Amino acid sequence: MSPSLERQQLQTVHIVPLTAFDQHDQINLDQQAAHTRKLYEAGMRVYLPGAGTSEFHSLSPEEIVQLVKLTREVTGPETLIFAPIGYQVKVARQTAIDCLKAGATGIMFMPFAHPYMSDRGAEEYYLTVMDAVDCPTLFYKKADIPSDELLLKLASDSRSVGVKYSVNQMHQFRTTVNADSHGLEWICGSAERFAPYYMLAGSGGFTSGAGNVCPRLSLAMHAAFHVGNYEEGMRIQQQILPIEDYRARAGDSFNISMLKYAITLTGADFGPPRAPQRTLTGEQEAEIRQLMEPILTAEADLA
Repeated sequence: MSPSLERQQLQTVHIVPLTAFDQHDQINLDQQAAHTRKLYEAGMRVYLPGAGTSEFHSLSPEEIVQLVKLTREVTGPETLIFAPIGYQVKVARQTAIDCLKAGATGIMFMPFAHPYMSDRGAEEYYLTVMDAVDCPTLFYKKADIPSDELLLKLASDSRSVGVKYSVNQMHQFRTTVNADSHGLEWICGSAERFAPYYMLAGSGGFTSGAGNVCPRLSLAMHAAFHVGNYEEGMRIQQQILPIEDYRARAGDSFNISMLKYAITLTGADFGPPRAPQRTLTGEQEAEIRQLMEPILTAEADLA
C-alpha cells in the first residue's frame, strides 16, 4: 500500500474524466492527454479514469488500463488515481493488477451489475480482488449492497481508505459516518447537486463530472464549503446546477451525453458516447449551448 496516501488528500474534488473517442471508436490518446493535462493545470488531483461518467460499462478492461496509464503519464506524482473495478471477479482481479502496474494509486469498486446480491457475496468479491493487489481501496455505494454495515466492517481493513456514497439519504449517511471508528473518508458520490448536504453531514469531498467543463468552478465550490463558507459555496453551486439538473433528466440518462456535447463548446472533440447512451436532438443541443454560455464565462474568469 502506498505509504504517502493520507486522508486529507481525498478531501477534494474527485474528477471522472470524459473518455475521448476518435472516428474509429478508439480512445483518442492525444485528445485524452490534452484534456487530462488541462484538468491537472486547473488543480484536479484525484482522478477516477474509466469510471461512471467515463463510460465504464462500455469500456474494455484494456481500455481502462490504457486510461489509467495515460492519466499517470500526464499528471504529477502527487496525483491520486483510482482505477474502477467491476465485472466478473477474475476480470476484476486482473484489471486491478494491470492498473496498479500502469500507475494507479489504488482501486475503486464500482456498483455491482450482478443479480441476486448479498453482503456476504460482495465481501468475498472485494477481498478476492484486494488480496491480489494490496493497495488503497475505495468502495462505491449506489444501492443496498454493499450495506452500511458491511462498509463499516470493511473500514477495519487497513487497505480501505474511503467510500463513494451515492444513496442520497442524508440521515442514513450521517449515522453511518458517526459510526465509523476507523477513519474512512466518506465522499459524496452524487456530484455538485448533493455535495453541500453531504459535506455538512461529514463528507470531505465529492465526485464531479461537471468538472470536465468547469474544473475551476468545481474546485472553488469545494474550497468554499471546505472552510465553512457556505454562502459562497452555494453561490458557485448555483452557477454549476444547470449542468447537473440537465444531466439528471429522464432518470439521469443525460449524464454522459450532455457533457460529451458540452465539452465540444470548449473546442474539444470527444466523439459521441458509446451505445446505449442516448444521442441528443438538435433542440437539446441548442438548450445545452444556451445554459453553458454563462458557465463557461464564469470558468474563464477564474483562469
